[in-house]
Amino acid sequence: MAVGEGIESEVHDVPQHLIERWTRRERVFLILAGVFLGAMAMLNIISITRFIQLGPLALAVGVLPYPLTFLCTDLISELYGQRRANWVVWVGLGVNVLVIGVMWLGHQAASVPPDVQAPWQTLQLSQPVFLPDGNKAEGSVELYTLIYSCTSGAVFASMLAYMAAQFCDVYLFHFWKKLTRGRHLWLRNNGSTLVSQLVDATMVIGVTFGAAFLRGDMALKTLLGLLVSNYLFKMVAALLDTLPFYVLVRWLRRYLELPDNAEIDGSSL
Repeated sequence: MAVGEGIESEVHDVPQHLIERWTRRERVFLILAGVFLGAMAMLNIISITRFIQLGPLALAVGVLPYPLTFLCTDLISELYGQRRANWVVWVGLGVNVLVIGVMWLGHQAASVPPDVQAPWQTLQLSQPVFLPDGNKAEGSVELYTLIYSCTSGAVFASMLAYMAAQFCDVYLFHFWKKLTRGRHLWLRNNGSTLVSQLVDATMVIGVTFGAAFLRGDMALKTLLGLLVSNYLFKMVAALLDTLPFYVLVRWLRRYLELPDNAEIDGSSL
């Protein structure tokens, strides 16, 4: 009997309900990983291109999708285990590298002649402006140059913060899970996220705006205000996602046919 025929025979020997359960589990993992990676790419692209006022908080628009990343990694950690959660974090790093690589290529490529450029591609500045990457723009400047300046440094800062915060989140989640023997879901969800987001907020704000602060272009009060606003938003979002986290874990465990505190072994049906 050929090897292919043997494998096909083994597949046919597997009960249909086990195949369907495995399909559901992989489909849910793909959705969680996709939302995580999409949110990561989105926050790096929009980054600090705009600041918004959310009540008393001054926030970069790039921070808005960030709470989704921690919700997704916590769900993956709870249902699929630490190995898969860490794997998704590494893939996210690759997405970050891809984003900054494409942005760099776009910045290095030659522009089309001015006479065929769309009017909105070039802006006329009334006075010189220091950009987040330390360069000075004056006179006629391309819109993409401004966007690249706002996002390139922030993406680098985000990559450093991302690695530290996400691995911290995954580690602390499983630390609390083992310490409480699988009880107190709220503790490992909030305990891991609140600490890791403090790491993230400090590193992102420090690396992104550190050069501007050292040059004297940003006051310490402004820098600290951004840091506090960034962390408070993430802290509130982390607390608010406790109920959705509970609901999703309970529903997904039933949907995936996964007992309480058990984790999915990707090598089996």
